[in-house]
Amino acid sequence: MSSGKAIVYIVDDEIQIRTAIGSLCEETGHKVKLFASTEEFLGENISGGPSCLVLDVRFPGTSPTGLELQCRLAEAGVPIPIVFISGHSDVRVSVEAMKRGAVEFLPKPFREQEILDAIRHGIERDRRRLQREDAMREARQRVETLTAREREIMLLMAEGLIAKQIAARLGVSEVTAKVHRARMMRKLELRTPIDVVRLIDSMGLEADAARVGSMHSSFHASGH
Repeated sequence: MSSGKAIVYIVDDEIQIRTAIGSLCEETGHKVKLFASTEEFLGENISGGPSCLVLDVRFPGTSPTGLELQCRLAEAGVPIPIVFISGHSDVRVSVEAMKRGAVEFLPKPFREQEILDAIRHGIERDRRRLQREDAMREARQRVETLTAREREIMLLMAEGLIAKQIAARLGVSEVTAKVHRARMMRKLELRTPIDVVRLIDSMGLEADAARVGSMHSSFHASGH
């Protein structure tokens, strides 16, 4: 999902503006979708691939403003990066937009390179997010391949326990604990106990991530 051609959504009630930005984006190799209002855009199914939204601040009639659309997208859990453009100099609005996570706020008229740079930053941000999500999805799939015992050992490792302590906690031999630990690490494609803690913490699983430091020192002191 993080690879492939990016889509740039352009929402502006001025046809000259949206078509001009659209042409620039197409020239740089992006797919483009144009919308005359925020209401129009709200009916769109956002692509699962990398994307960026170029959004005007004000719209005529009852159409939601750019800030209102930004809020709605956030509430709906749609993390698309937004580049705001505006024909009005409004410091309060620009500050509010940036506080809510906008990539950039550009007053009209802007230079072609300014809008292209802002869109590029937005797409790069979205690619990084998608890459993190891809990695987490793969990690969860690997965790699901663990046996119940291997999962227990994974969590005990994250608490800072070495093989001998894990064996005592589970009531098995140290050799058995080491065999299960090695299999678990191989399935998860991890190399160190620190990697285990990071994985568990990022996935929100039960683990005492605050003990990473003590785990690291005890792991090396024991020679395991």
